[in-house]
Amino acid sequence: MTSPLYLYNSLTREKEKFEPLNPPFVGLYVCGPTVSGESHLGHARPYITFDVVYRWLLHLGYKVRYVRNITDAGHFEEEGREAQDKVSEKAKLEKLEPMELVHKYTRLFEWGMAQFNTLPPAIEPTATGHIVEQLDMIQDIMKKGYAYEVNGSVYFDVPKYAKDYPYGKLSGRVLEDLLENTRELEGQDEKRNPADFALWKKAPEEHIMRWTSPWGPGFPGWHIECSAMSAKYLGETFDIHGGGMDLQFPHHESEIAQSTIAHGCAPVRYWMHNNMITINGRKMGKSYNNVIKLTELFSGNHPELEQAYHPMVVRFYILQTHYRSTLDFSNEALQASERGLRRLWDAFEILKKLPPPDSDTAADKELEQKVRALCQECEAFMNDDFNTARVIANLFELVPVINGIKGGQIAAGALSKSIYELLLKTFQTYVVEILGLQPLEEKTSDKLDEVLKLLIDMRKQARARKDFATSDAIRDELAQAGIQLKDEKDGSVSWSVIS
Repeated sequence: MTSPLYLYNSLTREKEKFEPLNPPFVGLYVCGPTVSGESHLGHARPYITFDVVYRWLLHLGYKVRYVRNITDAGHFEEEGREAQDKVSEKAKLEKLEPMELVHKYTRLFEWGMAQFNTLPPAIEPTATGHIVEQLDMIQDIMKKGYAYEVNGSVYFDVPKYAKDYPYGKLSGRVLEDLLENTRELEGQDEKRNPADFALWKKAPEEHIMRWTSPWGPGFPGWHIECSAMSAKYLGETFDIHGGGMDLQFPHHESEIAQSTIAHGCAPVRYWMHNNMITINGRKMGKSYNNVIKLTELFSGNHPELEQAYHPMVVRFYILQTHYRSTLDFSNEALQASERGLRRLWDAFEILKKLPPPDSDTAADKELEQKVRALCQECEAFMNDDFNTARVIANLFELVPVINGIKGGQIAAGALSKSIYELLLKTFQTYVVEILGLQPLEEKTSDKLDEVLKLLIDMRKQARARKDFATSDAIRDELAQAGIQLKDEKDGSVSWSVIS
């Protein structure tokens, strides 16, 4: 490693040199999806962002345990007398068993992540698979006096915690302001303070997802699952915790509080948060009714979309902006990303086919120096808080050099053999291995079907006119192109590729 890695720590609001607790091991935890519905474009950003973080840490030689949870119970909104579990409520709407719904949307999420070419995490634990760990943690927090039970529900005592610890240090929230501005919702009078959050909720009789607890049947709160599972797989204090900026409060702030009490130490060294994807300046989310599901994005079947977008175009579009900057959706931006990705990938294909220079002496010293600097800066940019935007900018500056060599505007011997090899290695490393990009797949099969249907119809018409010369010519030309036609007994024509 020629330069140290610096990352922006949301906790200190500064860039800090990354120093893992137990090198070369790195613990990375990223908040996964709530599988109560289809993933959308807004969900794509955190998982593509932290996929690149994962890839870069591996590239630097670290042994990374990447944990990404699945929230399949307990993510509820306290909007009325009873907590509304998102999974349970959606299961009722779709007339499915809760676990049936969970598996449906978990598979759909994992399919979407595969389309984006994200590496699978090392461990993908589920909330329902770790009820015991969550119950143990809740009981420990209660024994230490920072949680209380009311009518079968357990709440974390935020004001008591704030007297002893710096509550709000991650999100910048001030407890007094929260207490003053928190709405008094119906049914929350059982809480001692409006700012307190649920660790465990009593399940009403009609609630499908329920587990036995010392306080009666219920289900876990949203925040406790990540604290319990991260501690189990990464230890009481681990290196990096990531997620979207919208999770800073209340989710991650609550994690810090409950984990600090349970373990007596801060749970995370470095907190990382990606910014949001917006549409017309407004955050993409179900509450705003402006989400674009991944299936809609890939098919183009959404009123906001002018066309279908390839998953690699979406990935490239996201990585062209630094992860901490807001990214506003537009068809123009995605279409520009598609053109840019094609240009970048075409240059890479040209580069792989160019004959390497014979000499290790460059004819154009100035160009040699420029190419070397552009290649070497890529590592420095990645070590500067994973700045994929600047890496991509450098790669684009190298594209005209590659095209110039191919077109003859730049002499073949302008670069030395070693710089040519550096250029090739840079594209392979950053385009493929770190940015995780793949070539755009042309829908040739659909187009081939249409062309063949047209030719087969033309051949049928020729045979009907007894124009056997034209009919035979179409058949023979297709055979030379590797396509064999077969006249079936029912009068139809089938085709196959000649091996």
